[in-house]
Amino acid sequence: MMKYFFYILLLFVIISCDVTKKVPNESYLLNEVKITTDTKGISESDLKPFLRQKPNSSMLLLGRVKLHAYSIPNNDSTWLNRLFLKLGEPPVLYSDRLAGLSMEQIRLQLENKGYLNAKVDTIVVKKDRKADVTYQVMGNDPYLVRTFTDTIHSVDTTVYNILNERKRLNIMKKGDIFDKEVLESGRIRMTTELRNNGYYNFSKDNFYYLVDSTLGTHQVDITLGLNNPTDSTLHNRYVFGNVIVNNGIDASLLQDSSKRYLLDTIQYRDIKVVQERNKFMLPQAIFYNTFVRPNRVYSDRLVERTYSSLNRLGSVSQTAINLTPVVVNDTNYIDANISIYPGNMHYMQFGVDGTNSAGDLGIAADATYEHKNALKGGETFRLKLNGAYEFIAASDSSNNYYEYGVEAFLSVPQLLLPWVMKQLKDQPSASTEFSVGVNFQSRREYLRQFFNLSSRFQWSRLNWQLNNVVEPLGITYVRMPRMSDDFREEFMNDSINPILKASYEEQLIVRSSYNTTYSNVSSSEDPPRLPFRIRAGVEVSGYLPRLVSTLGGTRKNASGRDMLLGIPYAEYVKTDFDFAPTYRLDDKNTLAGHLALGVAYPYGNSIVLPFEKRYYGGGANSVRGWSTRTLGPGTYNNDKLGYDFTNKTGDVKIDMSVEYRNKLTKLFELAGFIDVGNVWTIKDYSSQPGGYFRWNSFYKEFAAAYGLGVRLDLNFLLLRFDMGMKAHNPALPEGERWTIFKPDFRRDFAFHFAIGYPF
Repeated sequence: MMKYFFYILLLFVIISCDVTKKVPNESYLLNEVKITTDTKGISESDLKPFLRQKPNSSMLLLGRVKLHAYSIPNNDSTWLNRLFLKLGEPPVLYSDRLAGLSMEQIRLQLENKGYLNAKVDTIVVKKDRKADVTYQVMGNDPYLVRTFTDTIHSVDTTVYNILNERKRLNIMKKGDIFDKEVLESGRIRMTTELRNNGYYNFSKDNFYYLVDSTLGTHQVDITLGLNNPTDSTLHNRYVFGNVIVNNGIDASLLQDSSKRYLLDTIQYRDIKVVQERNKFMLPQAIFYNTFVRPNRVYSDRLVERTYSSLNRLGSVSQTAINLTPVVVNDTNYIDANISIYPGNMHYMQFGVDGTNSAGDLGIAADATYEHKNALKGGETFRLKLNGAYEFIAASDSSNNYYEYGVEAFLSVPQLLLPWVMKQLKDQPSASTEFSVGVNFQSRREYLRQFFNLSSRFQWSRLNWQLNNVVEPLGITYVRMPRMSDDFREEFMNDSINPILKASYEEQLIVRSSYNTTYSNVSSSEDPPRLPFRIRAGVEVSGYLPRLVSTLGGTRKNASGRDMLLGIPYAEYVKTDFDFAPTYRLDDKNTLAGHLALGVAYPYGNSIVLPFEKRYYGGGANSVRGWSTRTLGPGTYNNDKLGYDFTNKTGDVKIDMSVEYRNKLTKLFELAGFIDVGNVWTIKDYSSQPGGYFRWNSFYKEFAAAYGLGVRLDLNFLLLRFDMGMKAHNPALPEGERWTIFKPDFRRDFAFHFAIGYPF
């Protein structure tokens, strides 16, 4: 208690210190800076970055703590004084010169945004050794575009056709505000387009604008022009010529001609690979991750893709690409010399955790080994072992719980597809993945075993805006070779809880799936004002066993379910859709939205969806007034069961959210959010009364929550703390569901800690 009292007292001492204590005589502390403007399209926050002098930093609720801390010591004679000076911040003193520079910078920015007759005045109020500064902006009428034309077609028809075909010449139109930043962005986009279409040495300075603002009506005429090269009437287009890849060779070996005999040169397809006799990587792995290839039209994008694809290989620590323009028989080529350097091939990780569950002590451990060039093709091989043991209090050792498992994973950095799909194989960020694993869980009540086998293809297109993942075959086998009589009577009984029984009984899941993610944010384009991300996917299970069943290769069990190899199999179809737009209000404020829809339907051999495939509500990425797996389905509520996680699942899910984010500092961000959603069952299960989805009433069963969040942005990691309150609880009786009017903190509050944004 005394420790906390000391911290509070120290904070009080810091805050109460006079902030003008170290302000020299005849100087003034810059206390407050405001910008008032009559411009409709330019706000105060848009102009603040152009201030050349800003007040001392301030923290929410606590104020200028750093300035207070700096003002405490009179000298640096003690370690405590030096600590305050180091952690503190010296006072920012008002400067007439910097205020004048701020006025000019604001005026220039307004001119760039079309307010050519803008004026900026400064009002300075000095009192008690503090200065409050107000910049008054009078934008007057902005200049508008009367005409926008270009003369590129008369200079270089090829350049004109490329830009016109891709609509890069539509920079401004009649009635737009004359915005110099828009014109500059247009030059950059045109240059990027040309550099991705063979114009290797093209720069934005080749474009120019002629602007006539002397019309006298606050209008301008703009003409876009193209400079001619000094040595030719046309701009040169290039294609890639010779491509040589140095395959993990030390630079000193390349430079020493006496040791060249140690090197081999391999021609693979249309690229040359130079390597030592003990090669670093296979030539085919290099080829499929190298998009700079002979006779392809030069493109910055292909160079960037090559960098990214080679560097993403765990075995490669660094990639260097040297480009050299050459002319052969009047044809312009770009020769490429690519060097890849080996990284650390081996990786080991160990982890140990201790647990205490209601007095039952436990320990869990895992070990992971990874080889990042297992087959010399950039393949990643990973082997993970895990185990856990829990000592059950007041029982003999036979009642103790233990679990162990092993998983093997192999990722190949290319698509291993048949030759008929050759074009699809040549995609950036492509990989083929295989995994197999087993896990055993032993309790007094049962012994449960899991076997998993899966394969996956992944590739990207459209500047990494579109990502595709195909799982052609995934197999999960769950079996329970041992269970106690009490467990069988209490849980494995259709009359008591068929859903709980389905989640534990032996079954085979044979599935295929396709998932895609699209974002309108491109690495080669300016970020859009409304960036968004769309995810969609479909998963189908049971079609292969059903095919065998139709051919007479299966038999039925006692429950009437078809079996494959003596195991009942699951049949279902599952679809998901996720949409997350973000609207940037200004440099500090953002509005984000989220819509997630999911529907799964068990059919044929399945009465209920496998437990791990069902949806659940609540949690850090759902309706945040509820903890994970505590919401729904529908109006279902059974307080007698306590944490009823098995029945708190469904086959239909709807989540909707809107979140306002305010960037306080580079480190801290505040958020306010409203979440709406729930899960429902697609069939009317007797063990989940109130959970059935009905078109005429489901909208009345939405759960709603509101809350606040704090985010800690560490650049490489974002830590999120969200506090949600229930606003509408469908599990309560009708007439009592709007808890927003009668909040109960113990019942209606949920706290979440997570990594990354919720959407």
